[in-house]
Amino acid sequence: MAITYPRIAARARSARASTWWGKAWVRAVEESAYGERELRQARAFARAGVVGGLTVEAGSFFAAVEDRDQLWSPRIEIPLLDSDQRLALVEVIAARAGRIAALLAGELPIDVVEEAEDSGVELLPYGGEFESACACDAWTPPCVHALAVLYQCTWLIDDDPCTLLHLRGLTRERLLADLHGREQPEPLDLEIAYDATIRADRLLKGFDSTPKVEVGETP
Repeated sequence: MAITYPRIAARARSARASTWWGKAWVRAVEESAYGERELRQARAFARAGVVGGLTVEAGSFFAAVEDRDQLWSPRIEIPLLDSDQRLALVEVIAARAGRIAALLAGELPIDVVEEAEDSGVELLPYGGEFESACACDAWTPPCVHALAVLYQCTWLIDDDPCTLLHLRGLTRERLLADLHGREQPEPLDLEIAYDATIRADRLLKGFDSTPKVEVGETP
């Protein structure tokens, strides 16, 4: 499932982050860049409103970037969690009360990331994980257009850490479904349920001394 966010208008807002997880994302972005000149230009693009609506899907995100009289469409890819890693992350989130509520409210508890790492799940990326492609003539990726999109993705992740989970392959809907499935009770044993119903009925009627009726027997 892909989500396209509206174009962010020009603003004086910093391309940097305000949350601890957003700052970790920015650190990875800046680790991936060739040099500070490219980062300065990318931050200017991100603030100038020249990046179009950003589309986020499992494993990648992309947007159009206006650069003078040309339009570029860089795409950035990030590794997905495999099924075991996704299950481990769901278990970590379910392990303590309040974690899912925090995520849905736009917070990423630091102990979720720490315990996930202990389980072998790297939720926050590092610079070498980003792979980008753009048709411009930059000689080494990521180009300034890809970096501008990476910076704008910072704002989305800053506001909603579920965007980060989405990029890793765990959408909000899938997270809730996995949590719901995990909490389903085991199927009832019909014979035990029937016997329990008969015994409860007798207790209510004051006949607890009546011999127990087994399934299939006539009282």
